[in-house]
Amino acid sequence: QRTQDLCFSSRPFVLCGLPVRRLAKDQLLYERRNGRFVLQITGHPEFGVPFGQDRLVPIFLATLAVQQKSQIIRFRTAAEMLESFGMHTGGKEYRRLVGAFERIFGATIFFGTDSFSGKATMIQRSRFNFMREAQILYSRDHPDQRTLSSEFENVIVLSDEFYQELIAHPLPNDLEAVKVLAASPAVLDLFMWLSYRCFTAKGTEAVPLFGDFGLANQIGTTEYSRPRRFRAMIEQWLDSIRALWPECPAQLTPDGQAILVRHAVAVLPNRSA
Repeated sequence: QRTQDLCFSSRPFVLCGLPVRRLAKDQLLYERRNGRFVLQITGHPEFGVPFGQDRLVPIFLATLAVQQKSQIIRFRTAAEMLESFGMHTGGKEYRRLVGAFERIFGATIFFGTDSFSGKATMIQRSRFNFMREAQILYSRDHPDQRTLSSEFENVIVLSDEFYQELIAHPLPNDLEAVKVLAASPAVLDLFMWLSYRCFTAKGTEAVPLFGDFGLANQIGTTEYSRPRRFRAMIEQWLDSIRALWPECPAQLTPDGQAILVRHAVAVLPNRSA
């Protein structure tokens, strides 16, 4: 009905997904590649690399930045974020959210392109953090305690680089679909990747599953090392995505070596009055 509620994502984290699962405690460097795009994330020694449902925090921040048209974003309570994604607001979820903000705030991101011209290689990369400053009110002893007074609010200042990238390439997504997939980070990664990839496709295009430019190197799933297992999971995830987006044209090639995409739109423009 063209009445979708929208959320927004930043391009680096659609082209290359955050880890789906927690990395080993001593692994603080994470890298994904999507063609000429490279994403590297260095986690904070105390908090580690963002993973799993932590990917909802950048979506929440990007959505507020686009809606509020400001690098300085404000929100009342942690419950506002949890409710935005249809999540429970109990103590366990608040503690998980606090951990997510600590990992996101402590992470350093490298995002850029590798361009090849003849014998020369040009590498353009930007080093940035998600946030430059954060005033997030919570109690370590009582993380489920909400901020209710009108005297207080949570204030986050996005880094210049993250905000400029976001404003230059705000990628919309269907908020209801993101809500449904919030607890399934791998499926959410594929859904957001397909939303963008199908929108930009000029015709029918084949994206390899494996190899240097393969889908397995782009989304945040790293544990399916066996090709057969990865193909099976892609088929399963596509079934979940088609339940939310019936017109999604993506399918695996008969030999299982690539995923075919063609132009399609998951986010429809609002009907003009």
